[in-house]
Amino acid sequence: MENRKKVIRARGNKNIRIKVIPGHFATNHSHVNYYVDLTSLKCTFRSAKAAAEELAKRFIHNTPVDTIICLEGTKMIGAYLAEELARPGSLSMSEGNDINVVHPETNANNQMLFRDNMQDMVWEKNVLLLISSASTGKTIMRAMDCLQYYNGRLVGVGALFSAAEEVAGQHIESIFTAEDLPGYENNLSGQCPMCRDKQKVDAIVNSFGYSKI
Repeated sequence: MENRKKVIRARGNKNIRIKVIPGHFATNHSHVNYYVDLTSLKCTFRSAKAAAEELAKRFIHNTPVDTIICLEGTKMIGAYLAEELARPGSLSMSEGNDINVVHPETNANNQMLFRDNMQDMVWEKNVLLLISSASTGKTIMRAMDCLQYYNGRLVGVGALFSAAEEVAGQHIESIFTAEDLPGYENNLSGQCPMCRDKQKVDAIVNSFGYSKI
């Protein structure tokens, strides 16, 4: 499977790269024909910093941010993004803010929650949601429900890769999109043409990576 890997470079910054593997992959919510490997962006500091700088361009001049909620292993990128948005002399609407960088817990019902000691970092704060990958948008929807419960104000959504331009009317700013993956498909498991053609599933994938079948 790994010998099918292809390198994709970001349109806005050719130094930002991801690897993709074509095939048949099952996620929690759907079946896709590409595994998008975002490991280097989330786990190496130079790549994470470059990704944060690219995302900051989308928010720096028109989005005041108090808190960044990081999902799916994006906390290092979130920290660099906070630094970039709050940088003195950046003319950012968040310049000088001591931006919180937080990660919610998930309970047994897959609902996101914040403990009492964390809630003041979300309550009535301008919140930027940062996610690794958005295919169906269900994780973003759960995060939006969480924010509503804790009275946070969602001011933007940033993603490393997103197959959707918006979720529930909220625009998603992403470094990579489905247009970067020729022929990208995302189908509900019961409507998957690869399953219908009896094509073997290569791996189960989630935000941590993949496990071959």
